[in-house]
Amino acid sequence: MAEILEIAMVLCFGASWPMNVLKSFRARSTKGKSLAFLCLIFIGYIAGIASKLLNEAYMAEFAAKWYVLFFYVLNFLMVGADLVLYVRNYRLDKAREVEA
Repeated sequence: MAEILEIAMVLCFGASWPMNVLKSFRARSTKGKSLAFLCLIFIGYIAGIASKLLNEAYMAEFAAKWYVLFFYVLNFLMVGADLVLYVRNYRLDKAREVEA
């Protein structure tokens, strides 16, 4: 039951990332974004993934519980994509400032 609740938490938290990545892609600007927030979330997912990999009880049952780690990795990748878009958008913002 704990794993199901954990998956629910990760799914609910991660449901917004695909929309956020799409918004960042379309906006082509960093306005309204926080690099510090993105970095903290990214580091949080690294810690969550590491905690799963270092948890002997979880790893002993990995074949039956792989899906928990899958959702952590999926969200980690989404946040990573948003970070890459942040860098792109930051450069675009700077280029617009130079043009103006």
